[in-house]
Amino acid sequence: MSESPHVLIVDDNEMDTELAAEAFRHSSQGTVVHVANNGQQALDYLLGRNPYSDRKLYPLPRVVLLDIKMPGMDGLEVLQKVKGDDSIKHLPVIMLTSSADQRDRARSYELGANSYLVKPVSFGQFRTMVGVIDEYWLNLNVTA
Repeated sequence: MSESPHVLIVDDNEMDTELAAEAFRHSSQGTVVHVANNGQQALDYLLGRNPYSDRKLYPLPRVVLLDIKMPGMDGLEVLQKVKGDDSIKHLPVIMLTSSADQRDRARSYELGANSYLVKPVSFGQFRTMVGVIDEYWLNLNVTA
C-alpha cells in the first residue's frame, strides 16, 4: 500500500495513548496516529465536524481503537453512535480497554465492536499487541 494508514485512538488516559502511538511508530506500516481524548471529540473527528472537517488533514481512519471507561460519553456510547451512522458504520472498531468485565465485552459485541482487547500491563506486551493489530487490521484485513 503506497499511502500510510491512519488510526484513531480514543482514550482519556494520556499515558495509554502515548504507549499506543509509540508502538504504532515502530510498525512496518508507517501508521499515522490521531488521538481523541473523549467520546465527543472522537465523533467530531469521525463525522468530519469542526475542527476536523478537512479530510486531507483528518482522513477517516482504517481502524478505531476505543477505550470504554471515559468521562462524559463513554466508549460504549461512541460505539453505538458509530455503528448507527450509515456514513461511518463500516469502520472497524476495536475496543482496547482495561476492563475485563464480561458484561462490557458482551455489550461491546452487541453494539457491533469488531474486536475486544484488554490492555496489557507492560509496554512490551502492549507493543506486541499493537503489532498484531497493525499486521491484521492494517495489512491483512480487506476493508469495504
